[in-house]
Amino acid sequence: MAKESMKAREVKRAKLVEKYAEKRAKLKAEGDVEGLQKLPRNSNPIRLHNRCKMTGRPRGYMRQFGLSRIQFREMASAGLIPGIKKASW
Repeated sequence: MAKESMKAREVKRAKLVEKYAEKRAKLKAEGDVEGLQKLPRNSNPIRLHNRCKMTGRPRGYMRQFGLSRIQFREMASAGLIPGIKKASW
């Protein structure tokens, strides 16, 4: 499990990105580099990192499910993800 502070930091970044998205797009369209530099660093969407919704794990993230590979496997084995079953041939 990721530290709660890491999860909270990522949520805070996401809020900043959302808050400044319109202003950032306007400045980009105008080509105002100095204006973009004055915005907070964490308002840049590049700084966001996908994390597992359950554990906060940053690696092995599966976008389609919003989970890490480990949580995905556990939930799929338990039958908690509709339409997913273990392959056997």
